Amino acid sequence: MGSMVRAAGLRGLPALLDELGGDGVALLARQGIDAAALDTDDAVIRTLDAGRALETAAAELDCPDLGLRLAGRQDIAVLGPLAIAIENSATLGEALDCATRFLFVHSPALTVTQVPDPSGRPGVVGLRYASTELDPLPPQICDNGLGLLHRIIVLLGGGRYGLRSVHLTHRPLAPVARYTEFFGTDVRFAQEAAVLRVPATLTHATVAGGNRVLREVALDYIRTHFPQPEQTLEERVRQLLTQSLGSAPADIAAVSRRLQTHPRTLQRRLAAAGTTFDKIQDGVRRDTAHRLITTTDLPFTQVTAMVGLTEQSALSRAARRWFGASPRELRRQGQ
Repeated sequence: MGSMVRAAGLRGLPALLDELGGDGVALLARQGIDAAALDTDDAVIRTLDAGRALETAAAELDCPDLGLRLAGRQDIAVLGPLAIAIENSATLGEALDCATRFLFVHSPALTVTQVPDPSGRPGVVGLRYASTELDPLPPQICDNGLGLLHRIIVLLGGGRYGLRSVHLTHRPLAPVARYTEFFGTDVRFAQEAAVLRVPATLTHATVAGGNRVLREVALDYIRTHFPQPEQTLEERVRQLLTQSLGSAPADIAAVSRRLQTHPRTLQRRLAAAGTTFDKIQDGVRRDTAHRLITTTDLPFTQVTAMVGLTEQSALSRAARRWFGASPRELRRQGQ
């Protein structure tokens, strides 16, 4: 059957198609979607049907920027209960973490994750929008999803937020000027992943009007009504390493005991998934080090311990390998 997405993800589409000279209700019906479901908070539709609806409408109505147009009409409300938790966060970092952890409430096929800057620039990180099922994302879905993520950050942060550039996985569907007008910055096409390149300090920005009590109520509702999808082995290992980093043994023997398996078995299963324990551990250390160096004033000796290294010189060597800069240079560039 395939994964599902909340029908509200296409909210605003029928009216937009009508304005473009089409019949929004009829076009959605041809894809097996009841247009009335888009205005409810509980209805779900197949992810593939949602993608086909956008792609078909863009082609039939000769509207190559349809995904961007729809994103321009939408706001965070299309995310339903997740929207309440996100918009009541204290900072954008907290809001992004909420989206990363709970976007499965909107659709288990979609993910938003913070990644190292794909261009390797110090003081910059990437917000990656991707799918667990559709690789690469259909172009209109990619434009709509990344466009909506951009608009949500603008709305939460109160305006421009220092967006460096945008990476899209497909070639331009409309004139490039349309993309730069929408995002307000340089847009690069045919890239490996759909990414917003943002300042690492973005996570410190305050979300105006956030209400801690409402956020906790929303998160409690989400945890109660939307169980976490089954994690992959790589995700479980990464989660365990992140939780224990700097405070408990984080070697393969310790992780294997937590997973109730033998270290050799764990290595074999990770190899079958195309990765290794050392690679996952290195990635966790890299991401944690980048966050601690660029977003805190912690002494580097403390950062060293918190990423599970024994000598500050080891942190310096690792930072050179990960970021092409020393910890001191990285902190200075991120300010």
